[in-house]
Amino acid sequence: MAQDKVTYEHFTGDPFAKMQTDNEVKQALEVLRWAYDSYGDSIVYACSFGAEGIVLVDLISKIQPDAHIVFLDTGVHFQETYDLIDKVQKRYPNLNIELKKPELTLDEQAENYGAELWKSQPDQCCYLRKIKPLEDALSGAEAWISGLRREQSLSRSRTNFVNKDERFKSVKVCPLIHWTWDFVWQYIRLNNLDYNELHDQGYPSIGCMPCTFPEDGDGRSGRWKGFNKTECGLHTPGNP
Repeated sequence: MAQDKVTYEHFTGDPFAKMQTDNEVKQALEVLRWAYDSYGDSIVYACSFGAEGIVLVDLISKIQPDAHIVFLDTGVHFQETYDLIDKVQKRYPNLNIELKKPELTLDEQAENYGAELWKSQPDQCCYLRKIKPLEDALSGAEAWISGLRREQSLSRSRTNFVNKDERFKSVKVCPLIHWTWDFVWQYIRLNNLDYNELHDQGYPSIGCMPCTFPEDGDGRSGRWKGFNKTECGLHTPGNP
């Protein structure tokens, strides 16, 4: 079903709010097709290369083979994550995968804010190494794509297919909101997709090395252990 383009300035709600949810793949492809038809080169996929990420990469490749994908390269990711990105680039050679680095190197950050900032001020660290770089990556872009799913956490449970993103003053498109963790893995296995090997070692959610720990289940409780924090800030309004 055709949908009109949505802008941040004139956002009136999710145009897919009444779409049926009985076929998750068809539904995600329809949202993605609309997104690329609507925004063209002015939409960016911010990919963390977790399980949801590689599913979206595969789906996007069917709609927009040369899509612009941004990975926020904080400098403290697991080697397994970088290895996966190499595999994905080889499998989808036409995709434009950009490794977006922060303005400050880790040494410069330590000099200005103290060593291992993630231990003392994780919100500030996330702002410097993830939020600010994404702000730069989205400069001039009308919309961006995210792999959020409603079942991931309470804070994500009301996510729509198309959202007004107050944090980045843009439109955020989330094609996988109704996918379950089991269905994500069903898609990965049926399509023989590469995935981060850490998933097999008890890491359902994978971010930076110092702030990611193994966890039983499919939630985000393995992130930022010891802090009252489950989000880096990319999906919440305001600054740290």
